[in-house]
Amino acid sequence: MDKPVAPDTLAGADKDAPLKEDIRLLGRLLGDVLRDQEGDAVFDVVETIRQTAVRFRRDADPEAGQELTALLHKLTRNQTISVVRAFSYFSHLANIAEDQHHNRRRRTHLLNGSPPREGSVGYALGKLRAAGVKQNTVERFFKDALISPVLTAHPTEVQRKSILDAEHDIARLLAERDQPLTPKEQVRNLQLMHARIATLWQTRMLRYTKLTVADEIENALSYYRITFLRELPALYDDIEDEIGVQYHGAPAQLGENAYVQMGSWIGGDRDGNPNVNAGTMRHAVMRHATTILDWYLDEVHTLGAELSTSTLMVDITPAMQSLAERSTDQSPHREDEPYRRALIGMYARLAASARELGATNILRKEVGHAEPYADANEFAQDLQVIADSLGANHGAMLILPRLAGLMRAARIFGFHLASLDMRQTSDVHERVLAEMFEKAGVEADYAALSEDDKVKLLLAELAQPRLLYTPYETYSEETESELAIVRAAREIRQRYGARAIRNYIISHTEAVSDLLEVLLLQKEGGLLHVSQGRSDVMVIPLFETIPDLQRAAAIMEEWMALPPVARVIEHQGRLQEVMLGYSDSNKDGGFLTSNWELYQAELKLVEVFERAQVKLRLFHGRGGTVGRGGGPSYQAILAQPPGTVNGQIRLTEQGEIIASKFSNPEIGRRNLELLVAATLEASLTPHPQEGDKAERLARFEGVMAELSERAYKAYRNLVYETPGFTDYFFAATPIAEIAELNLGSRPASRKSTRRIEDLRAIPWGFSWGQCRLLLPGWYGFGSAVAGWLEDGQQEGTPDERLATLQEMFKEWPFFATLLSNMDMVLAKTDLAIASRYAELVPDAALRERIFKRIAAEHGETIRRLEAVTGAGERLAGNPLLARSIQNRFAYLDPLNHLQVELIHRHRAMSRKAGEDGGAEMDPRVHRGIHLSINGVAAGLRNTG
Repeated sequence: MDKPVAPDTLAGADKDAPLKEDIRLLGRLLGDVLRDQEGDAVFDVVETIRQTAVRFRRDADPEAGQELTALLHKLTRNQTISVVRAFSYFSHLANIAEDQHHNRRRRTHLLNGSPPREGSVGYALGKLRAAGVKQNTVERFFKDALISPVLTAHPTEVQRKSILDAEHDIARLLAERDQPLTPKEQVRNLQLMHARIATLWQTRMLRYTKLTVADEIENALSYYRITFLRELPALYDDIEDEIGVQYHGAPAQLGENAYVQMGSWIGGDRDGNPNVNAGTMRHAVMRHATTILDWYLDEVHTLGAELSTSTLMVDITPAMQSLAERSTDQSPHREDEPYRRALIGMYARLAASARELGATNILRKEVGHAEPYADANEFAQDLQVIADSLGANHGAMLILPRLAGLMRAARIFGFHLASLDMRQTSDVHERVLAEMFEKAGVEADYAALSEDDKVKLLLAELAQPRLLYTPYETYSEETESELAIVRAAREIRQRYGARAIRNYIISHTEAVSDLLEVLLLQKEGGLLHVSQGRSDVMVIPLFETIPDLQRAAAIMEEWMALPPVARVIEHQGRLQEVMLGYSDSNKDGGFLTSNWELYQAELKLVEVFERAQVKLRLFHGRGGTVGRGGGPSYQAILAQPPGTVNGQIRLTEQGEIIASKFSNPEIGRRNLELLVAATLEASLTPHPQEGDKAERLARFEGVMAELSERAYKAYRNLVYETPGFTDYFFAATPIAEIAELNLGSRPASRKSTRRIEDLRAIPWGFSWGQCRLLLPGWYGFGSAVAGWLEDGQQEGTPDERLATLQEMFKEWPFFATLLSNMDMVLAKTDLAIASRYAELVPDAALRERIFKRIAAEHGETIRRLEAVTGAGERLAGNPLLARSIQNRFAYLDPLNHLQVELIHRHRAMSRKAGEDGGAEMDPRVHRGIHLSINGVAAGLRNTG
């Protein structure tokens, strides 16, 4: 691997020269490690495969393709593992190089004094100022806003934390090389990087045991230590400074509101995951608290070492004097060092708080005994006393290095770190209440009631002061578990604070009764206070399928009109959250229809909420793939319909996207800023909807409705109505092998069937990504556009209708973002590779029939996309991403070819084992498949 990237595959502007050098360096070091660890013979095999793959990709040489197939077919099983690992690790290292290049270009931009870049808060503020938005309006936005990335328990991320840690070190060492280094430092840097790549090679890439919920919690917490704990408070400082710069004044004072807060589903999301219960919730919140308190303890200890100020030199405030005197530290050596004394006392109180909240291992022993803090606000108040004293006594400059960030962190993270959401499917709630109604003698068959009768019964029960539950009855395990959940939520809020748990999400919300059921369960668990009309935890519907999205506005209108609900919403500050599911709506109706129905649902929800005079907060359940709502978050937020953001937005971050966005602190800071900038811009940009603009938008929406209907029919016809499609999918993708991979604690399917309907949206999308078809991100568009353009019943000529689509692309952010995301998916799609996976389908007639349909739709989609956008190649508007994708293909192709070969061997062995009554399987083949899954996912970056 001395020459890991062919020069002609890295054609691009000179500004990408450092990226090429980094990739060559990392590739050379990986090659050196491969030679050293596996020998020259394996290195030569890898290099021959690499060169053949480059020739096949570059020249579309069929002879090279045949050579590649022959090379892979004759690999021994041990060689196969080494080759898969080599190409997989190259994908990982290329990601590191690209992240470093993004950071490098951003720093260069800032050093050159260039105007703020699109996606930055400065850019958004500049646009708003130009549009006439005043500074006080911007400041009011931040005082009321909530922007919340929520890390979810749906990992398609298959890396172990050990791998992530090693890669984090490699990224740090690579970044060091951009700084001036002495010759000796350069040698040392190279040696350390070589060592870390060798560590990677000697580290097991995969988990050989099923990932537990506790493992998922720890994986997520690692990103707090890498990125969130420092970068989020620093971002707050940057935003205040940027407002001052853009509005030509002093830095803004935005008040105490924590407008960016972290959320989590990990440990609280029970939907289809039997491993999540009251115990995992308690464990998750305890680990959250331990993580943040450990960090506070370290910061307070370090701050104490730094603030050596003596009262022999400067004065302090009376409040500071009082804080120092309350300290557990009575050493005469620090009698004149009040800040140190105060911080030693604060450390003791924090240590006591940590123990009270579940920490069992305080690494640094405190001085003396102290009472724990009542809550994080008390801790923040003590920090403020220190800051006020420094500010009043010539020490304002001493606040900035550490104290300012710590004060911000206390406000953002409290003692809870992140808000844990609860989620469960509506079917479970119905079963639990049906049993409770029956045991209480209230209703013998609740599930059989009509919707109207369910609502009447639930409202009547909510008005009762007594509980349904009695300790003298015996209930099913499911009912006991669900009741334990809501009781645990109440205990957690009392112990860790109200922000520790504040949302309850209902999957598969189909009716108002689904919401009322959760309100009643909250009453049973002490979370609903009937006499006050107050619920401690917001009840949030999740609308997922196409029919659910179409009913969403009507359900919410009925929900908010119910008197007991209206009282609850009043206590919530006249705010109600609604979650929209991108994954299941896509699996249900396809890419185009899913996006359109989500857009339509949002518009209708805005109307309903405006009539009810309730503020709408949307929670976007986005996944990694475009088919699951993925794609650039900045453009996605700006493409939301007017009135749907309003300073309030939550969105999920999951799978390998979490690692991609937040495993590098600088990249993580940039992604957090993108969320804030987009929310700010979308919330405050004026949207005049009168006259020509409103008329044109209505025309665009009418066209989109027709395209959606046609795309829906095309997609449903293929996926749900074509005989044999399910058999094709299970054979032509690695879905069965993905289900065996230790990706997470959740099963791949909701039920033990091979029905597409029962398959989770994550493995559905992940499987199509692995075989390089990425079908959920584009299928149906070509048929829809072609049918609409050629429909003689439509107004105007085909050319005039095409001009309308081109106008929509240029002027409508929703449509432009839709096509941009589809363009990215098509850039990663490869029919030649996909055809190799199709060869895994044993029924030749079925294989030919379905793959031919998919290939035809792919060709039609590309033709129609190019006609609308005017671009004759993929990602013409994003050349950096286009080059990135092209650079990876020569290394992804061998992984895909190897994966097909290994799946073929694995399935052949499985058949033979079945025929021979238990013949032994070769674990190396199984391991090779899973390694290839890891490598392809890393190479494509957003396939989960």
